[in-house]
Amino acid sequence: MGLFTVEEAREELARLRPVLDELVAVRADAAELGAALAPGGPPTPLGGLPEYKAATARLDELMTVVQQTGAELKGFAPLLVDFPADLEGAPVLLCWLEGDPALDWYHRADLGFAGRRRLP
Repeated sequence: MGLFTVEEAREELARLRPVLDELVAVRADAAELGAALAPGGPPTPLGGLPEYKAATARLDELMTVVQQTGAELKGFAPLLVDFPADLEGAPVLLCWLEGDPALDWYHRADLGFAGRRRLP
């Protein structure tokens, strides 16, 4: 897939928000179920091994949905989604971090998250 403009990335993020919200919820369920399945783990009303397997399968499906848009899922906890773009002639990744209200950040592709800056 190609590069996103800032506007295209923001539109794609808006379309992905329900998927990302579900990913966060299922991630929490899978963590709780996984803890319950560990030896001596605390019981959970969420279920057992079948529910854990279903949750991890759903996580895989949701991550695939994100990646099929051309966005890159870079982090899982917290979620970090990058949209490849070109900004003022330089290759960048438009960067959304779980909890961000909007897509307002970018970083150069060679710097990673440590080089994250607010979009001009």
